Amino acid sequence: MAQAIASVLPFAVGIMVSPIPIVAVILMLFTKRATVNGPAFLVGWVLGLSVLAAVGYLAASALGWGDGSSTSATEVQWWRVALGVVLLVLAFRKWRSIREPDHTDEMPGWMTGIDELTPIKAFGLAVALSSVNPKNLVLGLGAMTSLATLGAPTDQAVVGMVAFVVVASLSVAAAVLYRLLGGAKAESSLQSAQGWLKTHNDAVMAVLLLVFGVVLVAKGFGG
Repeated sequence: MAQAIASVLPFAVGIMVSPIPIVAVILMLFTKRATVNGPAFLVGWVLGLSVLAAVGYLAASALGWGDGSSTSATEVQWWRVALGVVLLVLAFRKWRSIREPDHTDEMPGWMTGIDELTPIKAFGLAVALSSVNPKNLVLGLGAMTSLATLGAPTDQAVVGMVAFVVVASLSVAAAVLYRLLGGAKAESSLQSAQGWLKTHNDAVMAVLLLVFGVVLVAKGFGG
């Protein structure tokens, strides 16, 4: 069971510290619908990650990547290399944009409309950010590939998937609960965190993409 958790933990941490969803939920927590949209966003985030984990694990299992054969081991290695290369390409593009003389850290355009989101749209946004976002998609598939290759019993695999979802959701859950229960102090702290993440978003993302790209490529070539 510990091995199942350990196999997904690094990837879950990579999703947990991603700046964009944290900034999005903090912005949402300062709107007039904060008490409804915040929890709706959290539920959508957890659901999106759960679907990503389940689909990724079932797909890896269906491909026979946990049967211990040399063929499946080779397939897994090249799959990891491919996922790592995707992250490295994204890291390079992000770093190149940072190096441009006129570069400014800009948040996605959809964030300007967060004030007007209904609870259903907040839920849908969270599902999209957690499961369809390219970085989360690659990290989620990487985590589930690692889990499937263990060939662990179903109960241990489920524990691994739950651990992945829980850890990857900690930052969003902490922001929502802190804002709803922390009072004035929470408001000040979250606004400061939001400002820092906005300022350093691109740099943080470039480092995350680079680190996990290297990890996946190394795991692929290292077997």
